[in-house]
Amino acid sequence: MPLALLALAIGAFGIGTTEFVIMGLLPEVAGDFGVSIPTAGLLVTGYALGVVLGAPLMTVLGTKVSRKRMLMLLMGLFVLGNLLSAVAPSFSVMLIGRVVASLAHGAFFGIGSVVAADLVAPDKKAGAIAMMFTGLTVANVVGVPLGTFVGQAAGWRITFTIVVALGLIGLAGIAKLVPDMPKPQGVRLRHELAAFKNAQVLLAMAMTVLGFGGVFAAITYIAPMMTHVAGFADGSVTWLLVLFGLGMVGGNLIGGKYADRALMPMLYVSLGALAVVLAVFTVTAHNKVLAAISIALIGALGFATVPPLQKRVLDQAHGAPTLASAVNIGAFNLGNALSAWLGGIVIAAGFGYTSPNWVGAALAAAALLLAFLSAALERRGGTSADTADTVVAGRPASVEAEAVAHH
Repeated sequence: MPLALLALAIGAFGIGTTEFVIMGLLPEVAGDFGVSIPTAGLLVTGYALGVVLGAPLMTVLGTKVSRKRMLMLLMGLFVLGNLLSAVAPSFSVMLIGRVVASLAHGAFFGIGSVVAADLVAPDKKAGAIAMMFTGLTVANVVGVPLGTFVGQAAGWRITFTIVVALGLIGLAGIAKLVPDMPKPQGVRLRHELAAFKNAQVLLAMAMTVLGFGGVFAAITYIAPMMTHVAGFADGSVTWLLVLFGLGMVGGNLIGGKYADRALMPMLYVSLGALAVVLAVFTVTAHNKVLAAISIALIGALGFATVPPLQKRVLDQAHGAPTLASAVNIGAFNLGNALSAWLGGIVIAAGFGYTSPNWVGAALAAAALLLAFLSAALERRGGTSADTADTVVAGRPASVEAEAVAHH
């Protein structure tokens, strides 16, 4: 595997760290700026909405320049946003910094996966893409807990300064190690947008928003929930996030394994179990052992939905999956934004720190209902796109599915 993949993995590690680390540091950030926990939750919402807007916008803009240059521009934008957050004199400036950093998120993974696949022989493409996305999964097991620990011990600004350094290392690695590649062919927007007329594509994206939103409803407020309700010390949030990260990795592997074998049954099981665990978490959050188990299960069940949902979008948008897959990456983050906002509302309304778990359970249950509706409509139409084998820009859809199935 070429060293260029290491540069891409470092970039993915930095992006994954900055996306999730804020959840372990919400109490510290809220205290420093003198805002409430629900208000601080806007840092999660703002980042997520930035990904929603940035994923399709930057993907389209990325067709105008070479892929290497676009990756460097995206990492530069990521560094700028995190630097702004690190030195922010006010909460509003930090929120702007979060949004600026988020604009690079979706396009980096989309364009980076294409570059990773092009760096190796045809029979090693999936492995190259997986190596790049290893940066994201490792971020949730190492980067986020370590960033939370550093932020609690030395201040959250130090955490964001470290993320800036990671971004600079990734930028330098891309500049040095990634070879120049020809400018990609322009995206035919009219053809790509036609995929959104397909009801199944829209249903799959709605499942993405609601299903993954269920996870973030609980995890956004995990720090105050575990310290105020379960009785954990502030420092314990670090290893609880390690459990969540390990659950994510395991769930992602399981979801990827079974997405090709039985896609819709995999969604039924994972979404149904997620709704149950989130509902039960309102009770188990009062017990340290049960709370820890619940956090790991939420990570596993939530991320078990990621590969099948991404594959569902690619299958149903056959013929024009490029923009659809980028928008679906944004859909995951739209779910994050929606659930973080709703969770903040129920906390602010006085229902307590465990109330976002009910919000999450309701969102996951709604996603399950949409999965049943989607399958029923497909049976009525007498067609199934789950086995579609589409060629996009000279690459089999299976390669692109592998690229997005990890996020």
